[in-house]
Amino acid sequence: MTRIEDITLWRLRVPLIRPYHLTGVVLSDLDVLLAEACDYEGRKGCGEAVIIPHYTTETTEEGWGFCCVRAAELVGEDTATAKLALEPHRLNFPHAVTVMQVAIEMMEGHPALEPPSEPTRVPLLMAVMSQDPGDIPSEVESHLKNGFKTLKLKGGWDIEADLKRLAAVQRAAAGAAAIRFDANQGYTKESALELMRRIVPDGIESIEQPCAANDWEANTAAAAAAPVPLKLDESVYELADIDRAAKVDGCGYVKMMLVKRNGLTRLQEAMERIRAVGLSSVLGNGASTDVNCWAEACVARHTIDNAGEMNGFLKNREQLWREPLKFEDGAIVLEPGFRPTLNHELVDRLSVTKEHFASSAGDS
Repeated sequence: MTRIEDITLWRLRVPLIRPYHLTGVVLSDLDVLLAEACDYEGRKGCGEAVIIPHYTTETTEEGWGFCCVRAAELVGEDTATAKLALEPHRLNFPHAVTVMQVAIEMMEGHPALEPPSEPTRVPLLMAVMSQDPGDIPSEVESHLKNGFKTLKLKGGWDIEADLKRLAAVQRAAAGAAAIRFDANQGYTKESALELMRRIVPDGIESIEQPCAANDWEANTAAAAAAPVPLKLDESVYELADIDRAAKVDGCGYVKMMLVKRNGLTRLQEAMERIRAVGLSSVLGNGASTDVNCWAEACVARHTIDNAGEMNGFLKNREQLWREPLKFEDGAIVLEPGFRPTLNHELVDRLSVTKEHFASSAGDS
């Protein structure tokens, strides 16, 4: 039986290469919650999450507090008991539970993280970050040269500005890359319907989450009016949400992330359900570090046939794994035998605060 000997927690500030624009917030760095769990045989596992302001009722301060309280309770426990103790809290503290759960699952040697027998590519998309349409052609050209075949544009705050930026991406990427447009819940029902009337579908693979997560009526109306398949993201966390999405006429995709399912096993379960109801899965978190990106890429190689969105590590100035996550020609490359370990010196340098919790048991 595997028992947790100690847990170390960090709250990090990871600087971004350039500002990351989301609806209602602009990030210049990532406020990261990171955990490393260790068992009595010296096996280690890591989990991380970034809580973006306004995207969840959970705050980073609350998540940090939750992790500290639970870490103190879980050291010395067997992993089955520890994971069971986290389960009741995953809806109120989804990010914090993910941090702890994935650290434990990796420490245990979760099958999803087993390295492939031969080099395996997981193609990624890249976000177009330029806010000025005049800057978009050169940025798109750079992404294409780096091997990306799918691009993502964030919008949702101004229809006129969104359409101008989208048109610039369409012109620059014509025939070379598919486009995903993500409104990040930014539109009302009326503005979403206006967007659907005016948007030119050329090259667009999907339109993501036009309206608020809990406004299924507005998102359903937008899906029915959309000239391309709709993708639901923030509306879908539970298996019942996936079943509901399958009944939305015009919805073709559901997006999943580790932080929405709070662990590897639950994520795999959701990916299987999406396939079973006849929708396509999209996987990946664009606001994360290489710790999360590697874990999601491991799941993606078994579950998706489109570009992954676990590209957060490409936006960051620093990588937390000591062994760099291999990236070439628009894809993560998972190598045989690759088992990453944390760069403790770097993590400590980026740390805002750190806590260590050790078992007093002394043995298993």
